[in-house]
Amino acid sequence: MKEEFLEHLQTILREDQWALEEDMKSHVTFRTGGPAEYYVRPKRRQVQPVISLCSRFGIPWMVIGNGSNLLVGDKGIRGLVMEIGRKMNKISVNGEQITAEAGALLSSVARHAAQKELTGMEFASGIPGSVGGAVVMNAGAYGGEMKQIIKSVAVLTPAGQELELEAGELELGYRHSCIPKNRYIVLEAKMQLAKGKSEEICQRMEELKKQRVAKQPLEFPSAGSTFKRPEGYFAGKLIQDAGLRGYQVGGAQVSEKHCGFVINKDNAVSADIRQLITDVQEKVETQFGVRLEPEVKFIGEF
Repeated sequence: MKEEFLEHLQTILREDQWALEEDMKSHVTFRTGGPAEYYVRPKRRQVQPVISLCSRFGIPWMVIGNGSNLLVGDKGIRGLVMEIGRKMNKISVNGEQITAEAGALLSSVARHAAQKELTGMEFASGIPGSVGGAVVMNAGAYGGEMKQIIKSVAVLTPAGQELELEAGELELGYRHSCIPKNRYIVLEAKMQLAKGKSEEICQRMEELKKQRVAKQPLEFPSAGSTFKRPEGYFAGKLIQDAGLRGYQVGGAQVSEKHCGFVINKDNAVSADIRQLITDVQEKVETQFGVRLEPEVKFIGEF
């Protein structure tokens, strides 16, 4: 069956668009994890045929973007991993509306908007993710979130139907959308911005960059902010108050620079990171009665 599946896959994708037992370390920002059984990088028109092929052969599949909020198990991923990235990263502007394919990096879209003197995306200029991932989790930073700028999103359903969903249909909330539960694949997003002044936009982006560099452990691999903000609290402050600054499991560590970040300090494996996250959850809950919920998604076999 594997040989037949591959034969059909090769009629959809070029040789440089697929791989077997692909090392996931280079595809996630934690820089850990085992191999993906099948790894593909489709263009937009190829997404639906690949999903249909998986359904036909009973191959489980999942979609990743820039891998900036994922922890892949050390035993890897059985089935097919679809990377929506550089093969789907077109950006276009029409008036005050910017349209970006799901694989475009948020930082690239924000820079593009700034060049066109469009304001509203400054908050996203340093988020290390793709448009698709940002829509899925309603990404946000520094008081801004995708919910504020999304006009509509084109998605592909598991049945292969393409839908255009208005912002109000996406159930956007804090790090939440309806996309995962419906198993939609984000193809592109339209964002409504406003006319601004290029100098002021770039100045704001530079200010936010300086804040990130000063406060976040950007020198180490991580998945950004590890935990969601619990209502009425700040995750980093709870972790710090629990005495966990610098707490380490194997090569994984609670950042000494910002306790809200778990970092791959010294060749950590995914099991180290997962155990550290669990330890932090238990210690914070024991001391403060607050259960921290990971912002990081666990995928694959641990």
